[in-house]
Amino acid sequence: MRLTEHERQAIREVVRDLTDGRGRALLFGSRLDDVSAGGDIDLYVECVETVEHPARLAASIGASLEVHLGEQRIDVLIGAPNLRRLPVHEVARRQGVAL
Repeated sequence: MRLTEHERQAIREVVRDLTDGRGRALLFGSRLDDVSAGGDIDLYVECVETVEHPARLAASIGASLEVHLGEQRIDVLIGAPNLRRLPVHEVARRQGVAL
């Protein structure tokens, strides 16, 4: 996994704060490959309760992480019981590593 402990901690804190402790973050995609270089941070945030405004939540998480981690590309997918699951959600859940 190509994230520093500072980055992992920031992600955990931001997700906890913005989901009121009801979400967990999984890292998936290219940052899981220790031999690759570069790549964006792909996060799947799985919420146990209904999310009324998933796009707003994803944008808020991404913006807050940019403040904590500096300007870099961060993609955030939201999963919740009320949201439709797409194939990318299944890939994120299957490949993702909990932070």
